Amino acid sequence: MTTMVQESPAAALVARGDGTGSRGIDDAARRAELAAFLRSRRERITPEQVGLPRGSRRRTPGLRREEVALRAAVGVTWYTWLEQGRDIQVSAQVLDAIARALLLDRAERAHLFALANASDPAPNAEPVGVPAGLRLMLEQLEPFPACVQNARYDILAYNRTYKQLICDLDALPPEERNCLWLHFTNETWYADALDREDAKRAMAAKFRAAMADHLAEPAWKCLLKRLRDASPEFREVWERHEVIPPAANRQRVFRQARVGLLNLDHTNLWTGPHPGTRLLVFTPADEETHARLRRLLELVRAEEG
Repeated sequence: MTTMVQESPAAALVARGDGTGSRGIDDAARRAELAAFLRSRRERITPEQVGLPRGSRRRTPGLRREEVALRAAVGVTWYTWLEQGRDIQVSAQVLDAIARALLLDRAERAHLFALANASDPAPNAEPVGVPAGLRLMLEQLEPFPACVQNARYDILAYNRTYKQLICDLDALPPEERNCLWLHFTNETWYADALDREDAKRAMAAKFRAAMADHLAEPAWKCLLKRLRDASPEFREVWERHEVIPPAANRQRVFRQARVGLLNLDHTNLWTGPHPGTRLLVFTPADEETHARLRRLLELVRAEEG
């Protein structure tokens, strides 16, 4: 009896003898390792880490592919092919967006670019995940509203009083938890920020200044397009080409629906090299505001049971 052995695709490449077999094996192995690495990083991120509801129908561990694609502002089909190890072209800018979407640290980011055989355009980029210690700081700052933002003004994490400062952030989809988006598109947000006109103009000017270092990045371009499409007011302000640096300290006035007017001092604390992730804290400018913040936290705690 003769035993038939089926030749593997890799063996077939070697058997060609045309000098391309070894390179084909290397590329295929690299793509397979990249696919496995992406899946492992995606599956370790809990929905709660990126502000997504877990839901009763979630069957896969970690994030879904479409959630990573949305966070990275890339096509779902394209990202799925990447996770399947298909032979597709991927730019350094897209790899950067995926690294940020998957909350990769520096070592993981370097590994991602090595597997993709690409040069990292920002090898010293700060990790975008919110460490447990920083989340604990947010909790300890209560009743002072506080959140963690990135340079694009995405709200990465927040405490209970910030969550209820103007609207319920938990009720918003993740792609709308962005301060610039809220200022220009959320009716409750821009109605109850009493300094809204100055705040909108300042936000657009700061975003333009920050974007100078990120002009080619898909996530930044996607946010800009969404804002231009959604808000005629943003388009008008954006065309002024005003730029200002992020303000270290300034005062804001909000009308909180449950406790009344809040006069708050606004402070940015950078958690690493600028630009990067920052801790934003609102502290009361007067004792009455302090009392109202304490009352707001009491209401939130009562609702939590």
